[in-house]
Amino acid sequence: MKASMLSRFSRYLSVATLVVLTACSTVRSPSPADPFEGFNRSVDAFNQQLDTYAVRPAARAYVAVVPEVVRMGVSNFFGNIGDVLVGLNNLLQGKPASAASDFGRFAINTTIGVVGLFDVATDMGLRKNNEDFGQTLGRWGLPAGPYLVLPFFGPSSVRDAGGFLVDINLDPTVSIDDPATRNSVAGLRIINRRADLLELTDSVEGVALDAYSFVRDAYLANRRNRVYDGDPPPEKFIDESAEPEPQK
Repeated sequence: MKASMLSRFSRYLSVATLVVLTACSTVRSPSPADPFEGFNRSVDAFNQQLDTYAVRPAARAYVAVVPEVVRMGVSNFFGNIGDVLVGLNNLLQGKPASAASDFGRFAINTTIGVVGLFDVATDMGLRKNNEDFGQTLGRWGLPAGPYLVLPFFGPSSVRDAGGFLVDINLDPTVSIDDPATRNSVAGLRIINRRADLLELTDSVEGVALDAYSFVRDAYLANRRNRVYDGDPPPEKFIDESAEPEPQK
């Protein structure tokens, strides 16, 4: 059995995205960026149920049992692996200086930082960047396309879903040969990441009247900001209430 969990996941996500695009073609939405809102809300409801009854309790137990210093080490370890992919994307975006910083972070934290458990590079002045292939596609001029909520993975867009497939295929942890080890690493990564977001998600649920719309708008704004490295061009708005100019 040489078929890996990665290949099965890639096929599943591709099919899921196709189902979203096809099944939602008749759904009307008040938001131009979210033409599939009806289906997206259904997927979001599924994700919320999964989070409520499985992922969030596991994350809370993880926080209660695992000391903070150990959790920080786990976050640093996975962040160190991510620096390689960040560096590759910075190269693809034509930012060699940032890429050199990313690869330098990986080299320093892997050696001096004990396989990435300690973030020594930040203390040495090497800032941690955050790039992925979805941002690279945006940098190349590909529009985000409609907003999508992916099963299990949450907020995305047509462009970012494609970029996510590329990033996941390049992630070295999915190439681990032993299935038990590979699955354990993936599970630890998910739970650790969810634990890092506990306070944020609790705040959103406590403040937002419509958590779905709040997350959608925040996600799209954040992604646009990141594609342009914090300096996005002004958006063009059309005043639909204005009287049309008479034709000459």
